[in-house]
Amino acid sequence: MMDILKIRITALVFLFITPLCFSQKLFTRTGVTEFKASIDAFEPVEAINKSTSVVVNSEGKIAAQLYISAFSFKVALMQEHFNENYMESDEFPKANFKGTIEQFDIGALKDTYILKGILTIREISKSVQTKIKIKKALNNKVVLSGTLIVSPKDFDIKIPSIVRKKIAEQVTITLDYELSEKK
Repeated sequence: MMDILKIRITALVFLFITPLCFSQKLFTRTGVTEFKASIDAFEPVEAINKSTSVVVNSEGKIAAQLYISAFSFKVALMQEHFNENYMESDEFPKANFKGTIEQFDIGALKDTYILKGILTIREISKSVQTKIKIKKALNNKVVLSGTLIVSPKDFDIKIPSIVRKKIAEQVTITLDYELSEKK
């Protein structure tokens, strides 16, 4: 009788603890996403967004979202043109990424991973893949960093001929996310 009771108690404990172990997530609402679309001879075309939301689960599934209008430029007029003319952020307010960090193990982090997924900008989705770095930081935080290279034309971003020579054909997007454990 006592053995059956121990088995039942063990089973109940296992049922309650298992979902907690598998539901471990890392997140941030203050991730930093930057982009550079500059040609060396001209004024830098670059901006920073410090409010990217990112969630990574224990299996390496990752989702990220940012508001386009939250990108900050050094030149106010450049920011206005970016939002109104190129990105049309009133009509397409968000960019999203959903994907997987291959061979991710939250308990045994290694330095480099492959990130694969779908990047959606202006409601146009494209498959992307890149190498990222993940490392433990202070206060039990995890830092995810890397770069993506995208082309504005892949997302139907029209660049007028008057400024076409001032904007790179390939845009470098830099990711720098300090993630905390979500309980």
